[in-house]
Amino acid sequence: MEYRRLYVSGGTYFFTLVTEKRRPLLIKNIDILREAFRRAMKNHSFSIEAIVVLPDHLHTIWRLPPDDYDFSTRWLAIKKHFSLNMEAFPSSESKIKKREKGIWQRRYWEHLIKDDNDLKRHYDYIHFNPVKHGLVNNPIDWEYSSFKKCVQQGLYSSDWGSTEPSNIKEMHIE
Repeated sequence: MEYRRLYVSGGTYFFTLVTEKRRPLLIKNIDILREAFRRAMKNHSFSIEAIVVLPDHLHTIWRLPPDDYDFSTRWLAIKKHFSLNMEAFPSSESKIKKREKGIWQRRYWEHLIKDDNDLKRHYDYIHFNPVKHGLVNNPIDWEYSSFKKCVQQGLYSSDWGSTEPSNIKEMHIE
């Protein structure tokens, strides 16, 4: 099977990235991850519309510049910076030969946001994710999320998400 990514200049995308073997590396190394994002954003402009970082995966929504579609280069920069600053966990001879550290799953999930309703569903999915995984009882309690910023912007009430929103029940992303 040949997977083809959909590249659209100025697109708004939802992404999921997972650590290899779901190792809980991200929160323990959040400063390295934040620096990886800062460097990528400095070298390849984009905006983070929403994000949540969990121990073994992250979800985010990016908006690319109007004249740019290349999210792959941005993810390469983020994953590379993070990996270079981590100890190795190679899980196969193939990964050792390719000098891969075994930090990230090789692929990631991307979805081009279609409209405002699709965007809202993905915002909700991102912000409810720590509750879904049993890490907190309310999204406001998860430190590694854009939820509090969205509350400040008036997109959510601070008590939103104590129960699963109906618009994300059918979403099976992870």
